[in-house]
Amino acid sequence: MQDEEGAAVLGALKTCPIRPFKQADVRAILADLRDMAKSAPSLKAALEAEAPVRDLLVAAFSLSTYLRDMALPCIETLDALMIRPLDAILAEALTAARDAWKTAEGKAASDGEVMARLRRAKRQVAFAVGLADLGGLIDGRQATAALSDLADTAVAATIDHLLLSAHEAGHLRLSDPGAPSEGSGLVVLGMGKHGARELNYSSDIDIVVFYDPDAAIILDEEKAPEMFARLMRRLVRILQERSGDGYCFRTDLRLRPDPGSTPLAIPVEAALIYYEGRGQNWERAAYIKARPVAGDIRAGEAFLRELVPFVFRKYLDYAAIADIHSIKRQIHAHKGHGEIAVKGHNIKLGRGGIREIEFFVQTQQLIAGGRMPELRLRGTEAMLAALAKAGWIDAETARELTESYWFLRDVEHRIQMVADEQSHTLPESEAELKRIAYMAGFADTGTFSTVLSRILKTVERRYAQLFEQERKLSGEGGNLVFTGQGDDPDTLKTLESLGFERPADISRIIRTWHYGRYRATQSVEARERLTELTPELLRVFGQSKRADEALARFDSFLSGLPAGIQLFSLIASNPPLLKLIVNIMSAAPRLADIIAARPHVFDGMLDPRLLAELPTREETRKRLASFVGGARHYEEKLDRLRIFAAEQRFLIGIRLLTGAITGERAGRAFTAVADLVIEAALAAVLQEIEAAHGRIEGGRVAVLGMGKLGSHELTDGSDVDLILLYDHADDAGDSDGAKPIDALRYFTRVTQRLIAALSAPTAEGVLYAVDMRLRPSGNKGPVATRLGAFAKYQREEAWTWEHMALTRARVIAGDAALAEATRATIATVLAAGRDPAQLAGDVSEMRALIETEKPPRDLWDLKLIAGGLVDIEFIAQFLALSASAAAPPVAGTPSTGELIAKLGAAHMTSEETDRVQEALALFTEIAQIIRLCIDGHFDPKETPAGLIDLVCRAADAPDLRAAEADIRRLSTTVRGIFRRLVGEKKAGRGTGG
Repeated sequence: MQDEEGAAVLGALKTCPIRPFKQADVRAILADLRDMAKSAPSLKAALEAEAPVRDLLVAAFSLSTYLRDMALPCIETLDALMIRPLDAILAEALTAARDAWKTAEGKAASDGEVMARLRRAKRQVAFAVGLADLGGLIDGRQATAALSDLADTAVAATIDHLLLSAHEAGHLRLSDPGAPSEGSGLVVLGMGKHGARELNYSSDIDIVVFYDPDAAIILDEEKAPEMFARLMRRLVRILQERSGDGYCFRTDLRLRPDPGSTPLAIPVEAALIYYEGRGQNWERAAYIKARPVAGDIRAGEAFLRELVPFVFRKYLDYAAIADIHSIKRQIHAHKGHGEIAVKGHNIKLGRGGIREIEFFVQTQQLIAGGRMPELRLRGTEAMLAALAKAGWIDAETARELTESYWFLRDVEHRIQMVADEQSHTLPESEAELKRIAYMAGFADTGTFSTVLSRILKTVERRYAQLFEQERKLSGEGGNLVFTGQGDDPDTLKTLESLGFERPADISRIIRTWHYGRYRATQSVEARERLTELTPELLRVFGQSKRADEALARFDSFLSGLPAGIQLFSLIASNPPLLKLIVNIMSAAPRLADIIAARPHVFDGMLDPRLLAELPTREETRKRLASFVGGARHYEEKLDRLRIFAAEQRFLIGIRLLTGAITGERAGRAFTAVADLVIEAALAAVLQEIEAAHGRIEGGRVAVLGMGKLGSHELTDGSDVDLILLYDHADDAGDSDGAKPIDALRYFTRVTQRLIAALSAPTAEGVLYAVDMRLRPSGNKGPVATRLGAFAKYQREEAWTWEHMALTRARVIAGDAALAEATRATIATVLAAGRDPAQLAGDVSEMRALIETEKPPRDLWDLKLIAGGLVDIEFIAQFLALSASAAAPPVAGTPSTGELIAKLGAAHMTSEETDRVQEALALFTEIAQIIRLCIDGHFDPKETPAGLIDLVCRAADAPDLRAAEADIRRLSTTVRGIFRRLVGEKKAGRGTGG
């Protein structure tokens, strides 16, 4: 097998190591060879001599349809193999490929010319290497090296071609068009087997490409990203597109940083920032074998030197083992490989296969390479020897795995030689398995299977030993590992067992966190904390109904966080908080949106008393004063008010969500916050107005809260109904400031500024939507009302429904003397005598009007249904106005429930009072929960499952059907009581005063 100079020559073959697949093929193949030999004298001589090489060619062409089909196009190569050393033939082919990028004049060749030249070289090398490998002239080491050299040459020639063509088109400026890549700053790295010079026979190639934006060749830095991306698309087409000459190499660029969101070529600095801040263990493993193969080789080597701290960390990195092992399981999941079996077994990715040997080596490099530079080699065999020399493995393990590696690589090559397919899977049929056995030099499939099984089991045993002590990211139910670009099968099973219906989607979401695509997960520390939290987080999320939706909502929340380390640390140190977050994500989309938009609301969760008690009004006032006190400017004060209100409402909502407080207490708490915030906003507004316009003589302001604000029954997200009252000295003129204005305009501006302060949207959101339609004359009247005009209107012009609204009026801010005068005015109006029949008729007519203009959507429209909250509020208001005819109304501004409790006995039986109170409590509880959790109407068919549970809890019902039955029962009772009290009329205009 050697010529006179000692080089491998196919014609000097002494014995043929393989046999034909089918004896019936022999005669036809010999006939074809003799026809080809007419133009190939050396081949003709070998055939006539009936030398062993003739048997090799017959067997090879019988076993490999690919080699047989290539024989005629490669007849010159075949003839040369008879008499010339293989190295010389390969060198000529590589030289031709390396020069494919230019014409004889040194100009850029066309893409078509480059493609044709590279494909001819690929065909010659593949044909020569295939025959030499099957003939035993070379082993797997030499075969993979030759194929890797071809890949290097093809990529380098294509890169030079692309750079030169871009130079000639005026897109780049090369310093030396005769050597386009030198000094170009274009880094092209071969990854995986390409980088290690271990390519298989029909391998694709993995490359990553980076460029230096400051390189002298770039003319326009802004256009560089698109230009290089365009060049890389041409590179892929030149190398892998099939033409009449076949293809060169299938080319994959997906090992670049975050391939789903980055261009095909990336600036060097951006890549380094990514790997330093967001790189993952599987990417570290990938870069162990990375090697500059084309472009600016010096720049490539410098880039890899920069990456050394990322790939090889200074400390022992046992955590990397779990990640790398999970990649192995992901491969099993993707390819469907289970236990070892020869037929149908994937000898690369299956158990005991090539990849396990590679991972065996790479994990130990990741662990120890930081401290031991001698463990930073690329080649698998060289690394096994280095691990043994360093004492990481024993010599027997190194020997076994090295032998196993090259045996499996030989089998892999033979699988691919059959038809030039990128396959690693052994045939399932006995006949086709025999073909592979013959190509591997075995006499039968039985012997081949025995040897292969022994090899696979040896590898599996050695691989398993390495991972016996692995530190897994796992929960009680199994593995939870999220790494690489695929799904870990054990993890998918665990996710399913935890309660997730779409485990692959959940796995993808969590891999997104690990990629650091969100601001909250960009820092290494944040990702480490989140990784530690993940098992418990998934366990708790999995316990919620529609767990997939809840986790997706949490993912949306994370995507909006400006930073994550504080939250993740908080959760880690406060486990109940995690369950609380899960409750929010699974039951309360509205709350989830709030915290996603304004994550600072979470700050209040640091309070250990959060779920233990509600702060008193005075405590809340002090907190507000402290929070706003440091603001110097008007807008800053308002923003601080918005932040404070959002946080306080959120914390009240959390207490309501968890059941720490009732719906009625939540209403009072929401109202207390609104009172304090409106009071502070009014103070800020008055200060601004006075700074601009001075004061009005004797000027005073009071803000009247109406509706649910007045009766302490706000929900989260409620509008606030306001009336602004003012008064001043009767002979007051214009204000005394730098820009004097009259009293009417002065207090109108106060009102307008207050409305804007409360309702104008800013980056910190909106404090409250303001409704002022309950002021005298409604929207037709002035926005600010002098107290005397207000009193006169209420006495002489107001309709019954306006007096009904007045039963809930409450001064919430402003001048103390004016507040007292306002209360007295309201008390006088409410104490006026009324005709009971007229009052009942007006109340009934008003309810009928609402029913006509705003009918309820369905049973869950608890405010508007017959016998719902409006009916209950009208009953309470009817009782208040009826009582005032005979005696003063209840002191202060009582809530709806308090009015019914104190005044109900005069008109209702104790049983009726109890039923109305029961209905009010139920409807309030449910309404508070619904308003807290979602925007819009409650539709059980479209509602998160977690909210369904909360509604059932609020109703103290086992399920929604039982809750609906209670609502129907109580609303029917309330409507009956309402009819008995006020009768029932059709809507008309008889609600006047």
